[in-house]
Amino acid sequence: MNTAKAKRAMRQLAKEKGISVAEVRREIEIALEDVRSNPDPAIQEKWKAIPCKGEYPTPEEVITYFSKKIKNN
Repeated sequence: MNTAKAKRAMRQLAKEKGISVAEVRREIEIALEDVRSNPDPAIQEKWKAIPCKGEYPTPEEVITYFSKKIKNN
């Protein structure tokens, strides 16, 4: 899955839930903030394994990363 497909998945989820894409994105960002602040070293190790262009992965980068992991398993 690439970023365009991740965006499409967020649009689909927004449609299914009857909310805006911005709301979907914000909910994902809240979840990602929780992961970033988790002090568990195992969680932090997994967090750091997610490739990203910036300081933190975007929702699209996280969706893409986990989609590839699921597909490969």
